[in-house]
This record gives sequence, structure tokens and C-alpha cells, in this order.
Amino acid sequence: MQAKARNDLARLFAEELARAGLEAGAIETFATPRRLGLIARDLPLATAAVSEELKGPRASAPPQALEGFLRKTGLTADQLVERDGVLFAVIDRPGQSTAAVLGPAIERIVRAFPWPKSMRWGAASASTASLRWVRPLQGIVALLGEEIVPVAIDGIEAGAATTGHRFHHPGQITIGSATDYAVKMRAAHVIVDPDERAAIVRDRAQALALEAGLTLVEDEGLVAENAGLTEWPVPLLGRFDADYLDVPPEVIQLTARTNQKYFVLKDESGALAPAFICTANIEAADGGAAIVAGNQRVLAARLSDARFFWEQDLKVPLDEQAAKLRDIVFHEKLGTVADKVARVADLAEWLAIEAVVPNCDPDHARRAAELAKADLVTGMVGEFPELQGLIGGYLAEAQGEPKAVAHAIRDHYKPVGQGDDVPTAPVTVAVALADKLDTLRMFFDAGMPPTGSKDPFALRRAALGVIQLVTANGLRLPIASGDLLDFFADRLKVQQREAGVRHDLIDAVFALGGEDDIVRLLARVAALQAFVEGGEGGNLLAGYKRAANILKKENWDLPRVMASPGEQGMPQTGEEDPLVGVDQSPELAAAIAGQALGSDLPMDAPAEERALVMVLDEVEPRAGKAVEDEDFGGAMAALASLRAPIDAFFDKVTVNDSDSAVRRRRLNLLARFRNAVHTVADFSKIEG
Repeated sequence: MQAKARNDLARLFAEELARAGLEAGAIETFATPRRLGLIARDLPLATAAVSEELKGPRASAPPQALEGFLRKTGLTADQLVERDGVLFAVIDRPGQSTAAVLGPAIERIVRAFPWPKSMRWGAASASTASLRWVRPLQGIVALLGEEIVPVAIDGIEAGAATTGHRFHHPGQITIGSATDYAVKMRAAHVIVDPDERAAIVRDRAQALALEAGLTLVEDEGLVAENAGLTEWPVPLLGRFDADYLDVPPEVIQLTARTNQKYFVLKDESGALAPAFICTANIEAADGGAAIVAGNQRVLAARLSDARFFWEQDLKVPLDEQAAKLRDIVFHEKLGTVADKVARVADLAEWLAIEAVVPNCDPDHARRAAELAKADLVTGMVGEFPELQGLIGGYLAEAQGEPKAVAHAIRDHYKPVGQGDDVPTAPVTVAVALADKLDTLRMFFDAGMPPTGSKDPFALRRAALGVIQLVTANGLRLPIASGDLLDFFADRLKVQQREAGVRHDLIDAVFALGGEDDIVRLLARVAALQAFVEGGEGGNLLAGYKRAANILKKENWDLPRVMASPGEQGMPQTGEEDPLVGVDQSPELAAAIAGQALGSDLPMDAPAEERALVMVLDEVEPRAGKAVEDEDFGGAMAALASLRAPIDAFFDKVTVNDSDSAVRRRRLNLLARFRNAVHTVADFSKIEG
């Protein structure tokens, strides 16, 4: 809230200055738990005089129009200026002192400040019109130079006096100007710069850990939080009973961090040490001994509760916990958590049996999936929901489950985000993949996909997790179909953007249809990107687009009449196909194919047309075979040989020949060229 408040204050103040025609040389903001402030430097002492001209009605307009314009401008008729039969109002606004501008501006900012949470207080709070602030507003310091800016808000008058640290300097301090503000506050044990307080917390915590022969577990979020909770941060080292280390270390760290805002430390072996660092807001006379002792007692109580939950959970077999999932609804349309577990277990086992996840034991995959959600009903996860999965893994290992099963239970939610670790252990991969695929399939089948910015079931995150699991482990499986496949395509574009993969190339491959293997798709996209960003590919793309534009303009296609190669070009007029029934006559189809595809060109056909046919005869089977073998680089190399012939064709051959038979033959040839390119990707989706 403090960081947002600083940004909001700077934004609102700049907007108020702009409204008055003022601009500051620089604006800086600061925040502590007790104060929010802004210093604007190099402000002019007055606004400039301005002259504004407003166009009014024609001089011959009805009286009502003139009266309305006069009311709007506040002028009289004799003050208007007429030019070319049109009336104008010239309004001169004299400059104002900056102090006079700032007073109302400050009041507007305070009254309209967008705190995420705010409150009313005192007797005035009975009225909804009373001031709202994040906490009861105690005072306002408003100075322009060394002069007080006159402003009063709900009975609080601005002045030059404030208070220092709550304990070290509770009395009043008089601020002379913006130049001495930070210095006087520091003398009163208040460091107004949050970055400086953060540096004190970070550096002193690291130094204390080093002095104790330990290593600080770095946590920038915790650094910022402690800096935001203190005006004079004083990090202190404390310790706790090593007996508590039999509790999973993540539980100890979460207890210390979430409940107490403590840093944890590790020993030389990398194991969690029985020590912590807290941040006081005072320099105690005893060096902080009493503060440390008090924090040690509080942490001991927290850890005692955590150990109780852990020991109770250890007594209950995970199978018994899993049975309770029958009573927990996963979603009203999708049954219970137990129903989901059964589906995930079947899918994880299938992924192992079919070797979609190589080297995965099917029994281990099923067992891990059956126990993966069991910790949701444990006392420990009830207390610390963030540890679901992790607690199940610890319990499974303590209760004698194989390590592969325990690790799969622990990590089956991963990857949770783009920067999270991606599992590679086979059993873990099978369960993690099955869990996410089941969630996606069930919600899509139930008609509940994400809409706009709303994604209540985190389906976008699940899809990204599937993509990461599949690509990191090279898994070959049909990922989805229909709307869900389109959804994966969108997520894939988001995920691959950071890797520098162009979204239009992903569209170009997906547009061919039937591509539901992410590993194969990305291999095709990688080869396509290398191709189109090279000279050969760029030139071929230009030729393709020229051919595609001609075919689109002519509404020309090449419908199938044989599996290969017989195809006949027809304008798409909606009339009855004169070739209906040709499928029943292979001889006729073959004859048509020869003329349609140009394999039997007349002797007077241009050399460039013949050359294109010859290259297509060679390229089509070679590109098709390369795609079938997943040699996408080879497929691109085959397409590259089309570049020179298609360029020469367009340079020397007239497609729209006056002879309708020739025109039809050449349109068919262009359609054949386009379809050959489509062996690899739909180039119409490629930008550029």
C-alpha cells in the first residue's frame, strides 16, 4: 500500500499542477508506517496569465443562442468580438500565486486519495461525507519555500510542525523547508526514504547471519515488508529450540515469515538453522535483548502449534486421509475431489503404460495420483494452505511410500508459474501432467473456459504448466482438440514470446489443422522462423502472397478428386460441380489431373511455366516426406527451391490469359504451388 500510495500521490499532484498550468522540475515521494509525503522542486511562484478565445454563434443567430453563450462565458454582449460575422469571447485569466493554487489542490488530493482500504473516525464519522483516510489523519505539513500553504481539511490545519519517532522523539519538530525535511526527520529517528530503510534491513540481516556463522535466506519481499513496518529499522538475531527442526523446514520458514515477518537462516550444510532475524523499530537500551526474548517466546508458541499439527497428521495414513476427499466438492458440476483423483490416477497410469512419459512406473504413477490430494484434509495444510502437496510429500515419505511417489505428491502442482521449476522425474511428470490436463478438459467440457480477464479456476496457468511439462520433457502426445486446442494455441504464443518465437508463425502452423503435438509443432515453428527470417524464405513468402492474392481474387481453389495427385481447379461459384462422380472413374480423374496440374503442358507453354511444374513435381513429394519424418529443416530446404521458379513465373508469365483454358491451367498451377507451401505451414498467417 505504501508503494502504491507514493505513486498515486505523485500522479495526483502532477495532474493538479498541470490543471493550473504549472510544472515541477522534479517530484520525489516517500512513505513510512506513519507518514506519506511529497517534495516538488523548482516550482514557479505563480502561474502565467493566459488568454482563451471561445467561438460563439453567428452575429445573426437567434437571441436564445446568444444568451446561452453569454451564460457559458460569463461575459456581456458588448464584450464579445465579431469577426466575419461570427462572435468570439476573449477571456483573459490573470496569473495566480502558486500558494493559492496549492491549497485547494492539496485538499482535493487528500479527499479523493485512492486508498485500497480506508476508514472514518471520531464524531465526524457519523456522516458519510466525512474524510476517509488509511488511518486517522493526525497532521498536514504544507510548505512552499519557507511559507505555510493555507489549507485546512476537516479541522486539521496545515502547518510546519510534525512529530518524530513514536518512542525516540514523540515531540513536535518544526520543518523549515523541503531542504531540511529529511535531515530533521533523521535527527528525530525517522528515515523517510523506504529504499534506505530496506538497505539497512538487508545489509544488517546479512551481517548478523555472517557473524553467527550462518547464511541468510534472502527474501526481498520480506525486506520491503520490514522496511514498510519501521521508521528506524534495527535487525536483531534470535534463536529457537533445535527440537523444532523435526518439523518440515518449509513449515518453519512459512511460520516465521508469514506470521512474524522473520528471516530464517541456514547452516554450513544448507540445512535450516535454529535461528531467525527480526526487525525492531527502536534502538533499545539493552541492545535488543528483551525484544529478542519476546520474539523468541512468540515464535516458540507458533512452532509448538505447527509441531502439534505435524505429529497429529503423521498418525493418520494418507490412504485414510484420501478417503475423506469423497466429502469435498471439487466443483458443483464436476463432482468431488475424490472423483477428480480417480480420473487423474487413470490418466497418469495411462501416460506411463503408453510410454508417453518414458521410464515411468505405472504402479507408482497411479499410487502417487491416488495420494496427491490427500494432504488437503490434514491439519497442517488447514493451517498452512500454501504447503499443499509439500506436506503430502513429507507425510508419504515418513509413512514409507517410495521416494518417487513421495516426490510426485510433493511436486505435482508444479510448475505453478512461468519462473517455477519444471519437474523432470517421470512419476512426477505423469501426475503433474494428468492433474492439469484433467482440470482443463473437465472445465472446458462443462462450458466454463476463461472469459476476458476472468479466470477463476486458473486454467491459463494450468495450460502454461502443461506446455512447460511437455516441452521440457519432450513428451509426444495429442494435447487437446477443438476449443481447448485453440486455447492452448493462445497460451503457447504467450509462453513462447519470451523465447523470441513469433506468434504469427505459431498461427501459421496451427492453421493447417490437425497439429496437436506441441513438441512437433514447436520444432516446425523453429524451422519456419529460421526459414522466413532468411533471404530465401522472405522471397518465397512474397511469391506465396502474390499467388494467394490472385487465387483469392479469383475465388479459386483446387478441390480433391483423387488422393494424389489428381486435383481440378474450379471457381467457387456455388454451381453444380461438373466433375461430380469423377471419384468413381480413376481413369477420368487421372486425365483431368494431368491437365489441371500442368504435368502435360502443351509445347507452346512458356519455359518458366514448365520450370515451375518440374520443380513442383520434385518438391511436393520431398517436402511431404520430410514433414512426415519430422525433418522440418529439410522441408524448408525443399520449399526454398521454389523461390526462383515462382519469381520467374510471375516475371514472364501472364496468369490472366485471354484463353480461358490457359488461364484455368495457370490458376491451377498457382493453387498447386500454394498447396505445396501449405505442406509446411499456412503462409497467409505470416506477417511481413
